[in-house]
Amino acid sequence: MAQYRQKLPQLGSGTFISDGGMETVLIFHEGVELPHFAAFTLLASEEGRRRLRDYYRRYLDIARRHGTGFVLDSATWRANADWGARLGYSPDKLKAANEAAIELISGLRQSYERRGMPIVLGGAIGPRGDGYKAGAMNAAEAEDYHGEQIATFAGTEADMVSAFTLTNIDEAIGIARAARAHGMPCAISFTVETDGRLVTGRSIEEAIETTDAATGGAPAYYMINCAHPAHFDTVLAQGGAWVKRIAGIRANASMMSHAELDESEVLDAGDPADLGRRYRQLIAALPHLRVLGGCCGTDHRHVAAICEACLPQAMSA
Repeated sequence: MAQYRQKLPQLGSGTFISDGGMETVLIFHEGVELPHFAAFTLLASEEGRRRLRDYYRRYLDIARRHGTGFVLDSATWRANADWGARLGYSPDKLKAANEAAIELISGLRQSYERRGMPIVLGGAIGPRGDGYKAGAMNAAEAEDYHGEQIATFAGTEADMVSAFTLTNIDEAIGIARAARAHGMPCAISFTVETDGRLVTGRSIEEAIETTDAATGGAPAYYMINCAHPAHFDTVLAQGGAWVKRIAGIRANASMMSHAELDESEVLDAGDPADLGRRYRQLIAALPHLRVLGGCCGTDHRHVAAICEACLPQAMSA
């Protein structure tokens, strides 16, 4: 049974952390081959499942040391119908992989959760297409398409849906509607270009306000991921009611653009300490920021630096 589906603890007080850039850690640090950037393929073997558990434990240990909550998202960013088909997964096999991903993180929750350290299980979903390009679906098509994966999560112990790296507002609307239809709270996370706008040219403000208007405010909260804080911090500093809807940041380590990252053959891990300081500055602009984690190029060092810079004892220093 889902533990927090009716009331997400990260919407209250306190800080929650999450993991870093799963795929880039596995590929560049551990030499794991991930076809089409699909970490869920590791669930097919005991060795792959061990790698995933070891990966998550590094971050859960950080949360334990700092006494924070944790949003534990599944390795299913690529586990939708189109990417599954490219990887040779039948619909039944793909459904089983999504279920296995939640089972794996549920087991970790049982090992780590304790009083004062709630662990929320997120069923991670990604865009239908490339996370750096604009999608072509309208909202109704997106609701139908993503509804299949969300329905699978609804039948597991997942507490919520975490939709990452969205570039298209219509796709976000469809996901939010599908999550609501299946009784799942959701976080909608947009990615932006170096100018702080979606690849479609629309602003974060417009993306959040349009999604809320079209869904009756269905998302539990919004996030920004897969962009460096330097790409969006000035936009957030402008303020506005929409800023209060942003409760999570999972930034990239690198200041490079998405196009530059796509072409790079080496990992740009940036500066963990600098990233931590930038998160500290973001907290001042985002009054409801609760979930702090990383995306491409980040690892446990970056998340640890974020904790050291942003948690209450650091903020009072």
